[in-house]
Amino acid sequence: MPLRLYDTLTRSVRDFTPLTPGRATMYVCGPTVQAQPHIGHARSAIVFDILRRWLEYGGTEVTLARNVTDIDDKIIHAAQHSGEPWWALAERNTRAFTDAYDALNVKPPTVEPRATGHVPEMITLMHRLIDRGHAYAAGGDVYFDVRSLEGYGALSGQRPDEMLASEKAGGDKHDALDFALWKGAKADEPSWPTPWGDGRPGWHLECSAMATKYLGPEFDIHGGGLDLVFPHHENEVAQSTAAGDGFARFWVHHALVNVGAEKMSKSLGNSLIVADLLERARPAVVRYYLGSPHYRSALDWTEDGLREAESALGRIANFLDRAGGAVAPQVPGEFAAAMDDDLAVPRALAVLHDTVRRGNTLLAEGHEASTVAGEVRAMCAVLGVDIAADRDSGGLRDVVDALVRVALDQRAAARSRKDFAAADAVRDQLAAAGVTVEDTPDGPRWTVG
Repeated sequence: MPLRLYDTLTRSVRDFTPLTPGRATMYVCGPTVQAQPHIGHARSAIVFDILRRWLEYGGTEVTLARNVTDIDDKIIHAAQHSGEPWWALAERNTRAFTDAYDALNVKPPTVEPRATGHVPEMITLMHRLIDRGHAYAAGGDVYFDVRSLEGYGALSGQRPDEMLASEKAGGDKHDALDFALWKGAKADEPSWPTPWGDGRPGWHLECSAMATKYLGPEFDIHGGGLDLVFPHHENEVAQSTAAGDGFARFWVHHALVNVGAEKMSKSLGNSLIVADLLERARPAVVRYYLGSPHYRSALDWTEDGLREAESALGRIANFLDRAGGAVAPQVPGEFAAAMDDDLAVPRALAVLHDTVRRGNTLLAEGHEASTVAGEVRAMCAVLGVDIAADRDSGGLRDVVDALVRVALDQRAAARSRKDFAAADAVRDQLAAAGVTVEDTPDGPRWTVG
């Protein structure tokens, strides 16, 4: 059966057929780099990495563009708060995202454009919209005229009159619903020259400009989280179609991550930073956990769930160790059917673990299981779970953890006999080796770096 995907615009699961046979084009909304990546960012990257890997497994060549928003109100605010240049903060956090993606075995995009590098394309798009009567300049800003486009709100299922409610037009906007394509320059903020005055990009404009530059006026898939459907993706559709582009043929959105039954949010104080998480959990375990629910289902993050993921990976690794060499690296038909059915990863994982149990039974009965091991490895590759790398990194981590624990036990013993000089010496030696020790109510916690 062909791959079928849920399309947010049509609210239906449809057969996916790329514009060009054998080639798929995909644009994924990447991060706004005002802070380090958290598990919500990681889940998004993993969801679309699995989709990409499944397309490639089937022989489709994928061109994936994933942008970086490196200028934005949030970035400027964060930079002012930290006292560093906005560009330095953006660069530092962009590198943190790259490190997180690499650690979680997310394949790099074909192209990773930055907003600040595509102002000329944005100017061209604004010219097209103004010429067509869908945008206007006012007070140094450039706005999209929402009322000029019939059908605005179709992606999110909203009606413009209902969106307005009691809002009123303010400033130089003609209508309260109009959104900024370009924001006029303000004191102490970065700006770029345009025919309508200096300023900086609006959030929505950048994605339309970059998507069409690298993927063409019409492309196969646009992806992102459910929280982007409105206003971000709604406004992307509006400005791109108003300019005359076909834009995205499929809109694929993933559900969000909940922590303690609440949507993950920095304001709630429940954000889990990927770098911190990877200090206490192996990357393959984190990837398995974040990628295991159906992409359209919310993920409720719990420590128990993380431990269950570790156990599941352990069972897979133990079988592969016992089975030895692998042949016939093809996925089972049931696994393929699950993946073709709107990326039904939970069903695909059930097939994976059933296959592991079948392989263990063969081994217990004295038979070889190389073919089964090949199927298991092929399924893990599609899901992006690198068992071999996980085992290697996990083993090294276990050794380091054991050695650090010996040193911490010596430090605790020295403190109990009030030999604080010896305790401090242990801590200093660990610090010299790159191990930072933090004393907490639950005992000492160590990190590397």
